[in-house]
Amino acid sequence: MTTSSPASFAITPAGQSRTGPVLAVGPDTCRVMVAAADTASALSVLEWHGRSPGGPPLHLHPDQDEVFMVDEGDYLFQCGQTQHRLKAGDTIFLPRNVPHTFSQLGATGRLRFLYTPAGDMESFFVALSRLDLPPEPAQAQAVFEAHGMQVVGPPLPGG
Repeated sequence: MTTSSPASFAITPAGQSRTGPVLAVGPDTCRVMVAAADTASALSVLEWHGRSPGGPPLHLHPDQDEVFMVDEGDYLFQCGQTQHRLKAGDTIFLPRNVPHTFSQLGATGRLRFLYTPAGDMESFFVALSRLDLPPEPAQAQAVFEAHGMQVVGPPLPGG
């Protein structure tokens, strides 16, 4: 994918989403802070406000690197075979093609995360917001695959 420099800057006011309404994913919310359209698809920045423990299945992004910044709460991340406990203020880089996942360990948490290049991740969260949660494993796998990811294992236990 070829990207070019964006033509302008982008501002997203607190509590709003750059690309439409803040998405409800079960009890959680997701908002786009910097959209792929703002960066000529070079990156996308999102915020997740978790209101229930848990996280996604073990998966990988063949074409994207990912960075998570923990703003609130406690999380267990897995990258490859290694697990890392992160708390508010911590940041983790997850390289493309390496299986990874995370689990929010407490009742609430807040993450900011980015994908580079942006890929189809904004549409992925829109698709998630339309599912009854938790989805059946086959349904979740289909949504992940439709947005350029591969599910390679279950979610982390606990949370």
